[in-house]
Amino acid sequence: MPKALLRPVFVVALATALTGCLFQEQVESFGGPTMGSTYSVKYVPGDAAVSKEQLQNETDAILAEIDSQMSTYRADSDIEAFNALPAGTCMAVPEGVLELFRAGQQLSEESEGAFDLTVEPLLNLWGFGPKGTGERIPSADEIAQARKNMGHQHLRIEGEQLCKDAAVQVDFNSIAAGYAVDRVTANLEASGVRRYLVEITGELKALGHKPDGVPWRIAIEAPHDNERVAQRIIELDGLGVSTSGDYRNYFERDGKRYSHTLDPLTGAPINHRLAAVTVVDPSTLRADGLSTVLMVLGPERGLAYATERNIAAFFVIRDGQEFISKSTEAFDELFGAGVDE
Repeated sequence: MPKALLRPVFVVALATALTGCLFQEQVESFGGPTMGSTYSVKYVPGDAAVSKEQLQNETDAILAEIDSQMSTYRADSDIEAFNALPAGTCMAVPEGVLELFRAGQQLSEESEGAFDLTVEPLLNLWGFGPKGTGERIPSADEIAQARKNMGHQHLRIEGEQLCKDAAVQVDFNSIAAGYAVDRVTANLEASGVRRYLVEITGELKALGHKPDGVPWRIAIEAPHDNERVAQRIIELDGLGVSTSGDYRNYFERDGKRYSHTLDPLTGAPINHRLAAVTVVDPSTLRADGLSTVLMVLGPERGLAYATERNIAAFFVIRDGQEFISKSTEAFDELFGAGVDE
């Protein structure tokens, strides 16, 4: 081949090298409202096979689909149509609903009932649910009555149908956001994106590094009621993160705090020293569900549960007016031990 034919190739390669030096990759971002809150996507566009506009449109479509299928705050959702059915009936539901039900069923079995997708009657009774009529302290009889229409044992899958033999109501709010993160990030990866940070209503997942080679870093909040303070900074790559706590959504009566996190086995809000717990897992859906499980179990039982099952978890526990932190070995292997250990 004559040398003259090599020159254009060399020039293009040099131009590409210079462009890379002069114009470093930037992080693109988009977001919007979802699930009564917001979502945010940050990613490195050089990896994407499609435009930012298409990625945002696809993300919005995914979130709209999840809302239409699983929201208990809209009467026309699939799950609300199921919840309105009487005992002894079945209904064909989308695969996403069945997937979340299976995940919730597994978490319920593993935790011996500390996790329960049928807790909505109790949430409404205490004023935290979509049909609650205001924050209140129900009587023991009211709690007992509500618990009659609870329990995973009343639900089953038959083919593409979800069936119930009692008038139970399914509430996916404890895992829907984690599921949404996994759906959105799977779509990003299918579109060629290999570096991203996605947050949906507080649940997060990250993959790869930023253009400067620095990992995606997120802060685990200290559980203060009126301010946001970082308790711990962690670096993520291929992991989802979920935090549950009792310091944002609660009410007080006669000096006592009533958390929105209910123990399905007692029918009452949790009452222990655990202020918040963060779980890290490759599946954001599972991290979302496990953070609820550990929050229900509390500092001692929750730490034992997470340790036994090799769950990467970080606990923030009230100690008088202060907080102490404890983490599992699995968490420390990922991020190092904390200062309170």
